[in-house]
Amino acid sequence: MEGAEMTDLAVATVDAEGLVLRGVAEDRALDVLFDERRIWSFWSVRDTEPSPSGAEGERRIAWPERMLRFLDGPTRLRVRDHVAGTVVHDEETTFGTGSERIAFVNKQGLPIALDKSGRFHPEFSVRSGDQLEPLLEAMHLVIAILEEEGIAAFPAYGTLLGAVREQDFLGHDSDADLGYVSRHLAPVDVVRESFRLQRALVERGMATFRYSGAAFRIDVEESDGSVRGLDLFGGFFPGDGKLYLMGEVGVEFREEWIFPLSTVTLAGHEFPAPAEPERLLEAMYGPHWKVPDPAFKFETSAEVKMRLDNWFRGLSPYRRDWQTDPAHRKGDVNAPASDLALGLAADIPEGTHVLDVGAGRGSDALHLARQGFRTTAYDYVPLTLRKAARVAGREGAALEVRMISLTQLRSVLGEGARVARQAGPRAMLARHVLDATTERGREGLLRFAAMTLRGGGRLHAEFATGEGEAGPGLYPVSLDGVVASIERFEGSVVSTDVEPGGPDRAGRAVVVAQW
Repeated sequence: MEGAEMTDLAVATVDAEGLVLRGVAEDRALDVLFDERRIWSFWSVRDTEPSPSGAEGERRIAWPERMLRFLDGPTRLRVRDHVAGTVVHDEETTFGTGSERIAFVNKQGLPIALDKSGRFHPEFSVRSGDQLEPLLEAMHLVIAILEEEGIAAFPAYGTLLGAVREQDFLGHDSDADLGYVSRHLAPVDVVRESFRLQRALVERGMATFRYSGAAFRIDVEESDGSVRGLDLFGGFFPGDGKLYLMGEVGVEFREEWIFPLSTVTLAGHEFPAPAEPERLLEAMYGPHWKVPDPAFKFETSAEVKMRLDNWFRGLSPYRRDWQTDPAHRKGDVNAPASDLALGLAADIPEGTHVLDVGAGRGSDALHLARQGFRTTAYDYVPLTLRKAARVAGREGAALEVRMISLTQLRSVLGEGARVARQAGPRAMLARHVLDATTERGREGLLRFAAMTLRGGGRLHAEFATGEGEAGPGLYPVSLDGVVASIERFEGSVVSTDVEPGGPDRAGRAVVVAQW
């Protein structure tokens, strides 16, 4: 390994599955570089598992799933200690059968790397000052608009960390964060205020996406057309001596450590900052916040997480699980349509607008669009539907992707009113939605059906029922309970079809209802 500084820690093997380390004695942050570019970082103990060989000091880590599609071709693979800069592996390596050198780039040709959330984004380290100028200007504009609304915002999380530690964006970061501390004492007032701020920004022409009751994203287009996220996190002092700030902070804190605001410098721009930004950084990242850690993971306590969930994330339960679990991104969009979708297609006339709620990867929605039905695929994490939308677009099929949160009344009423005003017959497909959400989510689905299907439209719903196990993420529900809920929302049951399960396996129910 010419040019590598050797330490006790080394890479024993590299293969298509991952890396095996030897000489692991302590937890260290390691960077993985492909042809001199850092693509991924991990901790040598926290993120690894004992090697199958059982040898002392050997630990194995698999390549992140999102990296696998890039691993085809030659590369100079290096592994280095992030803090010390010591190189522990440096070797020309070939993966797969490809002949072109491995290149981690997105569809726009921009260099990308894995961020701390395990997603690929163009990092700040590969962006020029001119390219980042629109983001900096957007930060100024958002802060100014919020000031007009009576809110004092400031850089937060990684953006504040970069400003204080390096006076610049963190090279391994990929988005920007702003935070503010509300003067309200009750969570419901913090939520109302957050929605008011979102409306103020939308009125100024900004595109937004809401994460929770107290946090949302503003999309910023950079000079080359790429879109960067600018997150806005709300916080408050509830009167118990603690500061709670979406999405990870809940600590003992003094208001004078926030107000009056001071200033920091970020990439040559001056921004407002907490009165004592170091104290907020310690609350966010712990006492070692000064030490760079591109593989940092928040370790929010169960108590704080529960409070933030109950106060603010009740609008979107399980969203984080869906976003981070690789299983929800698997599946072939060209897979055969489900029996439920085939039954719906045979039941509805030509020209029907199909609403596929909880569409998942979108294989049913794509099938229905290919059959000539105008189809809208709904999910509360719609990024899983992007591939189906791209395929439909290339084929000229009428498939639209939209977000709906069945547990959020605002989302259900808003989307229901929008669809109800459209002309033409409609039908709804809901495959494993009733058994994959909460009671509020089930009410949301039936309310959405009642709003959009009146005049003869039909809902085709499939769900697990009975007492046995139903599969990952599914929780059997009572058929009688579903029928009663449909009637409560003024629907009538056209048919039911039940396949009994057993003591260890849930049954399957299909209900067709009409409004």
